[in-house]
Amino acid sequence: MNIFAFLKNRFPKLYAERNFSFARHTTIGTGGVAAAAVCPASTEQTAELLAVLRREKIPYCFLGAGANVLPSDGRFEGVVVRFSRLDGLYADGNLIYAGAGVTGGELCRFARSRLLGGLEFLTGIPMTVGGAAAMNAGVREKHFCDIVRRVVAVEEGKVRTFSLSECEYGEKDSVFLGGIAVTGVYLEVRESFAEQIERECCYFRTRRAALPKGRSMGCAFVNPPGDSAGRLIEQCGLKGARSGGAYISEVHANFILSDGASSQEVSRLSQTVARTVREKTGISLREEFRRIP
Repeated sequence: MNIFAFLKNRFPKLYAERNFSFARHTTIGTGGVAAAAVCPASTEQTAELLAVLRREKIPYCFLGAGANVLPSDGRFEGVVVRFSRLDGLYADGNLIYAGAGVTGGELCRFARSRLLGGLEFLTGIPMTVGGAAAMNAGVREKHFCDIVRRVVAVEEGKVRTFSLSECEYGEKDSVFLGGIAVTGVYLEVRESFAEQIERECCYFRTRRAALPKGRSMGCAFVNPPGDSAGRLIEQCGLKGARSGGAYISEVHANFILSDGASSQEVSRLSQTVARTVREKTGISLREEFRRIP
């Protein structure tokens, strides 16, 4: 089947492109090419699209800002569903509605312009709202689940609104990672002052400035309870370890950087790190990034 031609015939108004490059659209800069990528314009169109893809048994995956993901090398004979056109953004009292395609920067600027606080911890995180909701993005002090009140999503081709408890949030985890497409989120905010918002944004901006520079997926492993993945990796002498063009940062051991690496090399290094830490400490590290497709 010519997937691109099928999509254009079935959804003539749907934005679609052929031969989508994962390497050009992910922060790690690795991966192959997908047969097609699409950007639905509404929650309803997303539901219709996913229902058709499921019915026709066409494989698909979701992609937001391209951070915290490791795409496969080679060709993906399927569809990459992106949500950049779901960019609705409005405030109603202490609630902000943000479409899945809204970036972290857009969300923070919107809240700041209305003197609404509570989102400052998202400053500088490469994210879209949909990806952040699915991955429970955040920092040590606060995560997305702390501000989420409801999530609009498409499950098995049908639109559904999830309450906070139904999201089943955990450490860098949620029910949405099982293939449910987030299309919009209601976030709880609070009234604040320009000086207070800027002070907190500056604090988180400064912290992020100390993170390793270069192409990465962000943190590679979830911190185990009461410990730091970076500390464990460093303790095992793995700073600077390499697999081809992939290597462990000398600045922060929980970052795998790419110097012209393939996804296979990144994956091999991640597996080596997890195995070494398990053998030397007895602690099993869980990958924070998602493998796609």
